[in-house]
Amino acid sequence: MSDQEETPGNRLRKELPEELPATPAEETETPASESGLTGRQRLVNGLWPPRVTRAQLIVAVLLFGLGFGLAIQVASNSDSDSALRGARQEDLVRILDELDDRTQRLQDEKQGLEKQRDELENSSDQAEEARKQTVEKERQLGILAGTVAAQGPGITMTIDDTKGTVEADMLLDAIQELRAAGAEAIQVNGVRVVAGTFLSDSDKSVSVDGNKITAPFRFKVIGNPQDLEPALNIPGGVVQTLEKEQATVTVERSDKIVVDALRVAKRPDYARSSSR
Repeated sequence: MSDQEETPGNRLRKELPEELPATPAEETETPASESGLTGRQRLVNGLWPPRVTRAQLIVAVLLFGLGFGLAIQVASNSDSDSALRGARQEDLVRILDELDDRTQRLQDEKQGLEKQRDELENSSDQAEEARKQTVEKERQLGILAGTVAAQGPGITMTIDDTKGTVEADMLLDAIQELRAAGAEAIQVNGVRVVAGTFLSDSDKSVSVDGNKITAPFRFKVIGNPQDLEPALNIPGGVVQTLEKEQATVTVERSDKIVVDALRVAKRPDYARSSSR
């Protein structure tokens, strides 16, 4: 066999590419700093420190502002409704009854005025009827102005302030609450309360229209006892406020309360009647 003759094996070897030398599996060089870390540690290193973009920062600030505003709104609504939400069912029913009573008093007053009008229109002697109504109106105005004594059903409220924590604004709140409940005449420690009455603090005591009064503070009030007492005992009302100041409050109903402290009628300096 000559050298030019080729065996099938030699011809096949020539057609195939030359065999490349075997190389070891591709080795990845691991940084020396990560060669000894576990998978969890590598995950933590990938997440921290966070890479925050400017857009993500703006969105985070906007979301924080929105959440803060909602929290303030919820807190304000909770504060305004906390008194009634914490009230018992009996207290809520009593508040509704008080509102109904006030509405009924206004209706009664309206009917009384309409009756007076009808009497003036239908009376055979309108002049005499007008005189009687004038006298009656003068008496009523005298009670409101404190120039005449008054008596009738009502309550007596006594405030014992052994700690000296009761201030003028607390007594003023009590007067305003009594007026709103329909009080027609009020007297505090011998001082008649009228429309222009003012209270102020004075040397660890309270001054009413310039008259210094000290504890215990005794309120004599003429009005419907069924309206006056519940108004003082509503949740968050006068009694609870005073008790928070460590004062003791007692309220007693009576069929006859005498308000005999009088005020001197003063002629106004500037106001004059506009009627001719």
